[in-house]
Amino acid sequence: MTWYHWLPVLMIASSAGPAVAIFFLEEESHGWRTLWNMLGAVVKILLLGVLFYEVHLGRTIAFHVPLLPGLTFKLHADALSLLFAGLSTGLWFLTTIYAIGYLEHSPHRSRFFGFFSLCVSTTIGIAMAGNLITLLIFYEFLSLTTWPLVVHRGNRTSITAGHRYLVYTLGGGALLLIGVVWLQTLVGEIDFVARGGLAALPPETHADLRLIFAMLVLGFGVKAALVPLHGWLPHAMVAPAPVSALLHAVAVVKAGAFGIVRVVYDIFGIEFCERLGVLEPLAGLAAFTILFGSWRALAQDDLKRRLAYSTVSQVSYIVLGAAVFGPKATIGGIVHLVHQGLMKITLFFCAGNFAEELGLHRVSELDGVGRRMPWTMVAFTVGALGMIGVPPIAGFVSKWYLGWGALEAGMPWVIAVLALSSLLNAAYFLPILYAGWFGQRTTPWPAPQGHVPDGIVAPGPASHRSADSPCPRWLSVAAGETSLLLLAPALATAALSLLAGILAGSSFSPLYWARFIMMGEY
Repeated sequence: MTWYHWLPVLMIASSAGPAVAIFFLEEESHGWRTLWNMLGAVVKILLLGVLFYEVHLGRTIAFHVPLLPGLTFKLHADALSLLFAGLSTGLWFLTTIYAIGYLEHSPHRSRFFGFFSLCVSTTIGIAMAGNLITLLIFYEFLSLTTWPLVVHRGNRTSITAGHRYLVYTLGGGALLLIGVVWLQTLVGEIDFVARGGLAALPPETHADLRLIFAMLVLGFGVKAALVPLHGWLPHAMVAPAPVSALLHAVAVVKAGAFGIVRVVYDIFGIEFCERLGVLEPLAGLAAFTILFGSWRALAQDDLKRRLAYSTVSQVSYIVLGAAVFGPKATIGGIVHLVHQGLMKITLFFCAGNFAEELGLHRVSELDGVGRRMPWTMVAFTVGALGMIGVPPIAGFVSKWYLGWGALEAGMPWVIAVLALSSLLNAAYFLPILYAGWFGQRTTPWPAPQGHVPDGIVAPGPASHRSADSPCPRWLSVAAGETSLLLLAPALATAALSLLAGILAGSSFSPLYWARFIMMGEY
């Protein structure tokens, strides 16, 4: 085993190591906590660059350790794992900067940032898993490492949301475990290989395989928020804004969607799934989730809950792409793994900025906020228009390939779902943009907040920031705008959302890498 086989292990350790160190820091150790956070993020980016280079050259990178007879802990780096790991690594870096500005003077900081780093380690473990049992191990650890972040506030609302989160995710994990064990008894240990490894099984096993497929998809579908397994997600919005961003764009929902993609392409194989007849039911479930999430978002006045139901809808574009048989749909679904992450994290960063700066939590409170916080509103506008599918933002590229793939597969009804979903996206995003840019505020703006927890509406005008605020005024970009630590990540992800669309045809875009992945699956 040469040095580069250890790269997947080092990717996990680069955030797990700092997490352990952070747990032992005193609450007042601001400098050391920031150093460990940023050191882990930078090291992970450097390791990721090496992995991309090696995989693009065609080198096989795998690490494995026997656990039990017939069970192996295996990590490997392939094109799909690096797409997910790249998203997680890049957005963790930006979310860490945002979280430092947002929470650094809140209680229990070392606990928060310790679990924050562990969450990213488990997400990277999911990305790098080389077989189904390793994926299951990290998938269950993800539930346990994100729960403390959901309940971080420690109030009754967050504890209730955390209980609901555990019931859903551990229930999904149990269903996933049954499916894994059942499949293991049929074929032995399951490694992830391009085009899957089950097509050679005799026809008498096909009925069992259909049931196993359903169990695996539903087990992963809990975290992917497929309807009716989505109930935990809107309630988890009581968590701080950096956690919401992490749940929706990087870790939990993406882990579920990534798991479904692995099942379809690298366990069963897309062509074998087509022969088994499991793709059409999956496409129907994804389409229903897309429309249901968009419809429910319309009724939400709480901004983060509206974004949460938008996530329910948008993540199922990834599942829909996996369920439509054909190369173009595969590209559209896989690239949306990245595109949705960039756009959605932008929206949650901006929602956190509105709450942090002005104590605004509801859509009905946003009249004129674009004139008060113009840069934040610019970032929100880019993210929202991208979600609708307006060119040249990244969301348009995803929807274009999904629609193109649906036509190639002879499934024109998918075009109708995409069109209706885009209309619903416009119906719940455009009123926010209109209110923010053109609405007339009838009451004075509150003074800048010191810190008002997300989901808790301030009872009255806020006091000015204290001298030890995590967002000192000298970091402000412009009068009335929020701290640079909070604004810069939102502007960066908005710019990346735009560039991912404008430069989609380049050789370093997410679309290029999605095409590279697709070529190995057909």
